[in-house]
Amino acid sequence: MTKVEEQIRADIVEAGRRLYARSYVASNDGNISARLDEKRLITTPKSVCKGFMTPDMMVIVDYDGRKLSGARDASTELPMHLEIYRNRPDISAVVHAHPPLATGFAVAGIPLTRAVLAEVITTLGSIPIAEYGTPSTKELPDAVRKYIKAHDGMLLANHGAVTCGTDVFSAYYKMETIEHFAKISLVARMLGGENLISRDEVERLQGLRGFYGIPSPAPLCADPAAGTGDQVVCQVLEAPDSPDERLVPDTALSGRPERGGTGDARGSMSASRDGEIRLTYGELTALIADAVRTLKD
Repeated sequence: MTKVEEQIRADIVEAGRRLYARSYVASNDGNISARLDEKRLITTPKSVCKGFMTPDMMVIVDYDGRKLSGARDASTELPMHLEIYRNRPDISAVVHAHPPLATGFAVAGIPLTRAVLAEVITTLGSIPIAEYGTPSTKELPDAVRKYIKAHDGMLLANHGAVTCGTDVFSAYYKMETIEHFAKISLVARMLGGENLISRDEVERLQGLRGFYGIPSPAPLCADPAAGTGDQVVCQVLEAPDSPDERLVPDTALSGRPERGGTGDARGSMSASRDGEIRLTYGELTALIADAVRTLKD
């Protein structure tokens, strides 16, 4: 065994331990893989808790998924990993997990595509949702194929998340970023909504990727419709146009009036882009109180 292979095995074990320690996986969930060379991959075995793996448990396969060595069988999600490697010759590792908050967004059908955090814009850009595919079947690689050329991380509808990177820890850290972003997004929405970073500022942040040494898999879509084809080649990021401000209330996208000043709950309701009406708890309480007053009158 070469020192390179020995190090990759150790990195996969450590990344698995961190996934389990952070509750990004439970039981035997999740899987990790990495390139060994142009002919071989190394992957986690199936039916093993990622928090208790050892280097000797890893399985070596070729790029068609045939096992070359290892006492155990490869992860049943290997086809998804292989699809990612086929479409992204620039990456060398893939991590799949089920981080609870990010998976909650995936279950709710809400992509993490709003321009909210500068760090996320410079490291991942947008985080779309790949449509549902039955785990361990051809459906999942087919769903991932649509977005993988343009994104280093994505949610998997009703399943979890997947990230890729230049090495095991690069892919793992992107999983951390997705879950951290999901947590902040959830808190902001519970508090009434996000302030969004403007389009001009997003483009400025994207320009810093080179400065930080973070290559982007794809540019931002000039036309959002370009990000909806069979295989997406650019990133759709929800960032309002605003030549004067760098931070813009999310009313620019939702059509929601700014809160405060009217005292009328009906003035602050938010109609989402899919037509669903969304209210904060405060808005709902005010709306009910307003309805009761109307009935009394």
